[in-house]
Amino acid sequence: MAVAGASGYAGGEVLRLALQHPEIEIGAVTAHASAGGRLGEVHGHLVELADRQFDPTTAEILDGHDVVVLALPHGESGALAAELESTTLVVDCGADHRLTDAAAWLSFYGTEHAGSWPYGLPELITPAGKQRSELTGVRRVAVPGCNATAVTLALAPGLAAGVIEPTDLVAVLACGTSGAGRALQPHLLASEIMGAATPYAVGGVHRHIPEIEQNLSAAAGTPVSLSFTPTLVPMSRGILATATARLVAETNPEEVRGAWAQAYAEEPFVRLLPEGIWPSTAAVLGANTAHIQVAADQRAGRVVAVAAIDNLTKGTAGAAIQCINAALGLPETVGLPTAGGAP
Repeated sequence: MAVAGASGYAGGEVLRLALQHPEIEIGAVTAHASAGGRLGEVHGHLVELADRQFDPTTAEILDGHDVVVLALPHGESGALAAELESTTLVVDCGADHRLTDAAAWLSFYGTEHAGSWPYGLPELITPAGKQRSELTGVRRVAVPGCNATAVTLALAPGLAAGVIEPTDLVAVLACGTSGAGRALQPHLLASEIMGAATPYAVGGVHRHIPEIEQNLSAAAGTPVSLSFTPTLVPMSRGILATATARLVAETNPEEVRGAWAQAYAEEPFVRLLPEGIWPSTAAVLGANTAHIQVAADQRAGRVVAVAAIDNLTKGTAGAAIQCINAALGLPETVGLPTAGGAP
């Protein structure tokens, strides 16, 4: 397996998980600005790979591998992927191939749409059942966005079961800063982040909105509307998504919880917590798991669903490995941790 963009946070997390996978042999590791440097200079935690050298990110370097993971900035995967062999399993951790609507891509990303690939969230509820049925044997996979994963897993069961309304969906997220990538930006400096919580991309402009609406519309079987507000908080990794929706009239709390319980009963990486226990980002640190809780606020006539994920694991790299397993016919759980790193 080759990893393009291996010097970034997502690429480094792919490598960390790949080291634990019994069926993966790590091949080329490529980068842009870090090309020629040693992997240990940017990923000191990957001791086994510390002396590996970053190659330039080119199709020539990546060709010849059975699997290629693209962990590149949004908008950079499309052209490179088009140069790779059709028989290679290419898994894109960027946004380039997630959206099926070219107009939505143009509106939110402002560039030419590279086309859509099978969407890499096996647990996504679809009209045909679950999305994993679309991943077996494929050679192209679009890994979901981290925020999209959290909100989708939080709300999809209620929409699919018809216990919440598809309009007036609201999601507010507390997000770790690694989700913004490794590039130096003033608002991501420790002096700006520590001791502060700051909303960003407010007012319907965040790029994950059309992806979330695409997912939730599939689960609901009808278009949805979403208000989405992410907030940067002083933690390096993790997402806590608090989503609310209108409760369908005459729906009782048992029916609400039952919808989520039924949806995730057989899912190895999604856990509906016991009643009264609420998700914590610390509990999923470094794990390919999503912790979910749901409650019916009958006084307000709304359902509250909360999801916690590690944005780098279940939100990105773990999802990539999970999709590799599914595409290659391996057990979906191979090489993926479910225990978090919390004390």
